[in-house]
Amino acid sequence: MRTQGGYHGRRIQKTGGSTFIVSLPKAWVTSRNLGAGDVLMFVPRPDGSLLLYADSGPAGEATKRTVLVSNDMSEDHLFRRLVAEYIAGAPLLEIRTSGRMQARTRNVVRGFAQRMIGPEILEETSEAVVLQDVVGANPLPIPQVIRRMHQMVRAMQADAMAAFRTQDAGIAKDVMERDWEVDRLHWFVQKQVTTALRDARTLTSLGLTLPECATYLLASRVMERIADHAVRIASTVAVFGKEKPPPSVVAELEGLATGASQSLTTALEALEGKKVDEANEVVDAAERLARQREKILQELATKRGRVAVGLAYVLESLERSALYAADLAEIAINHAVELGEPKEPAAPARRGESRAPALATT
Repeated sequence: MRTQGGYHGRRIQKTGGSTFIVSLPKAWVTSRNLGAGDVLMFVPRPDGSLLLYADSGPAGEATKRTVLVSNDMSEDHLFRRLVAEYIAGAPLLEIRTSGRMQARTRNVVRGFAQRMIGPEILEETSEAVVLQDVVGANPLPIPQVIRRMHQMVRAMQADAMAAFRTQDAGIAKDVMERDWEVDRLHWFVQKQVTTALRDARTLTSLGLTLPECATYLLASRVMERIADHAVRIASTVAVFGKEKPPPSVVAELEGLATGASQSLTTALEALEGKKVDEANEVVDAAERLARQREKILQELATKRGRVAVGLAYVLESLERSALYAADLAEIAINHAVELGEPKEPAAPARRGESRAPALATT
């Protein structure tokens, strides 16, 4: 045996005519209560390595986590804590209070279960609520979730601009409510990736490598952030009040919105198809965005009050959305390089340089 830096080396031995065997470190076997006759599972990985784990039943079969919360916690703080526990991935989650759980706390837990993908209320007592993840290890392929997020985000972008253009509070409210759908998909991706990092069986069921998991998690985060900016654009309806944005500026902002939305689609296609050239086109359009942005800012300088504030919010969110699309394009380039697709290495983006996708002109 050879040990170096926490790694255990074993020589391959041959027994019989064609069987190769390798001994296991004793400390590893005893720490997992394994012995003669127990079954070990081997999973070949794309990099040539093997994942090894004991066949002890389905992943996370008996895992239960108990969380003690206070009735005095704010609803937002409690919800964030539950989201963190959800992402951690325990199949059974018990939320308990010291003493009777108040109705306010119980309602937050119930609302959390309704908003998330997977958790269902298994049991309720006066002091606790037990949630069970009923969807299993891999109910939805992560790439399919990312595509669904993209469809929802593009629809939110279009409706947010419609609300801005028409000053329709009903459309604006609908955009804000749909943000939860994007959030829950993002949290689902986080949970799947977190579980895959911890359990080899989950990673195998996803059908992805660890670098691919990281790539899709970054893509999911980009989608979630762009959805937030769609909500911010929709919220300007309340900022304007009875004021109306000037049609000329609205037309220019709609041009930016169209370009930013199309760039997001191009970036996702580059990610899925490992198209480095298309990804570079999204990233390389920084100067066009900068010129258009400066032109609109000059027009905003002549406005006052609610109109100036609302238009500034919309402009900033469109700019950020375009830059997030450029971030996704860079993720696509990195992903393609990791898979060995490009013939030549892509030039890295220069720090501090403004980046944006090709944007439509008006």
